[in-house]
Parts: sequence; C-alpha cells; structure tokens
Amino acid sequence: MAEGHSPSIVTSHTPPISAVDAWPALPLDAWKDTYATLHMWMQIVGKTRLALAPAENHGWHVALHPTARGLVAPGMAVGARLLDIEFDFIDHRLIARTSDGARRDLLLRAMPVADFYREYRALLGELGVVARFHGRPNEVVEAIPFAEDVGHAAYDPDAAQRCWRIIAQGARVLRTFRSRFVGKCSPAHFWWGGFDLSCTRFSGRPAPRHPGGFPNLPDHVTREAYSHEVASAGFWPGNDAFPHAAFYAYAYPEPAGCPAAAIRPRAASYHLDLREWVLPYEAVRTAADPDHTLLEFLQSTYDVAADLGKWDRGTLER
Repeated sequence: MAEGHSPSIVTSHTPPISAVDAWPALPLDAWKDTYATLHMWMQIVGKTRLALAPAENHGWHVALHPTARGLVAPGMAVGARLLDIEFDFIDHRLIARTSDGARRDLLLRAMPVADFYREYRALLGELGVVARFHGRPNEVVEAIPFAEDVGHAAYDPDAAQRCWRIIAQGARVLRTFRSRFVGKCSPAHFWWGGFDLSCTRFSGRPAPRHPGGFPNLPDHVTREAYSHEVASAGFWPGNDAFPHAAFYAYAYPEPAGCPAAAIRPRAASYHLDLREWVLPYEAVRTAADPDHTLLEFLQSTYDVAADLGKWDRGTLER
C-alpha cells in the first residue's frame, strides 16, 4: 500500500458479536404472528429454489442454508448466470444477487404475504428470472394461495433476528456433530416447509415405504426424503400443539426401545405424540455450556438410534 493511503472501509452499525446474545430467548407467544408470516415468505423463496435447482437426493436441493447474516437460497442457475437470494436478518432485507453483478433488494417489514409475493415476483422480473412454481404453501393445514394471503402480515425484526441467531448457532453445533460421521450425511440446512433446521445421518440401508400423510405435501416427496434409514436431529420453534422451541432427534424407521432408552442431558425426554426426542431450547440457552449440552443430546440420541437399529457404526463413524 502506498504511504498516505488507507484501505476502503465499510462501517457497520451492527453491534460486535460480544454484545449480541448468541442464544437469545424465543418464547412462541411473543412472536407467533411474525413466525407465521415469515414461514410463508420463506416458502415463496424456497419454492424458487425448487423451480430452478436440479434435483438432489432426499430433496436437499430445495433447502435454505444459514449464513453470517441470515438464510440463503444459494447458487440457483438462471441460464449461465447464478442467483443467490438471501434473507438478511441484520439489515432486514431480502437480497437477490446474480453472478453478472446485478442486485435487487426488498425491505423486510410488516406487510401481507400477498404484497410480499407481488413485490418478490417484480424483483425477479427485474433480474430477468423466470421461476414457475405452485403458488400455495406446503406442510400447513390451511394452504392459502400466496397471492390471496392478507391475514399473515406481521414482522417483528427483533424476533426474526432472534430466530435466525438460534438457527445459526444450532447449525454451527450440528456441523461439529456432523464431522464425527464418515457415512452419508446431509448438510445442516433449513427446511422452509416445516420451518426447521436439520442434519441427517444415513445407515446406508433402504427404509420401509413411508406412509406419508403430511398436510399439503405429496406423499412421493416424503417417500423420497425417507427412502433410506436415517437418524436426524435439528431445531424447531414449536407450534400451537407443542408451544415451545426445542431441539429434536428421531430415527426412521424407529427401532423398538427408543421411548424407554436413556438419553442425556436430564432435561431431554421422549415425546410420545411427536415420536421424537426433544430437548427444550431453554435448557440449552440457560446451560453453563450450551454447546456441550446440545452435543450431549445429539450424541446420546444418535447412540440409541444407531445401537437399537444395528447400524454398522465401526464403518460409519470416525
């Protein structure tokens, strides 16, 4: 660098990470309206990836991925161009970028899903992107067409950022857990249909035909997702039937003995209605060592699933 010249610096007004709560509180009642709206917005962006990305096993091509600022639908092909679409939960914008340098932004704010959908379609049009997809949400009981949904219109920026920070931290720990496995394993990625973060290990054996039955989701999609034996874990903010954010784990097919098996930490349990192990998010957030607490849950539930399922652990693990 020549003397007397300084590098270009872009100043951020975002507080340093030491000033940010890495594991923030997220009580469902405090943000359920924003949650419902954000769920629909993410489905719209996720369906764009479904339309543009080539199919991958188990539907991995449709998932969103955590970033340092939010969640992204990465690397979608538009002819010879690449397209990223990112929810930025620090500046609260939806940012679409193409590999030829074009960029369009949409301000995330309180507005009906129908308005978001219209503005989003216009944004894609300005970038020359044509994405044809079904205009209704999946995996929800009441699948209101996006263009007609004026009931979901809330957006609390603080709550949205809190949710993303939990997803980002959960993904970070899941990646550590994933590194212990040398068999087939998914990334730590976010499913916009169920609004959950997950990472899935595979035994390598085919699974029994899944019965399907998820609301507004074709059974063939579910059967592709569960075509092979899995042990899966992740994070979910909860819903009206289970009104608590939680980390979860399950096996498909579930081997006999899972509900009664001992797991760790003490706050974790088997939920008979969900057919999953659950660890309340609050137990992780308030733990002296949240990473250790979560890893203990991930490892102990996998141990049970793999042992009862008679996985070839010597071959699959480091």
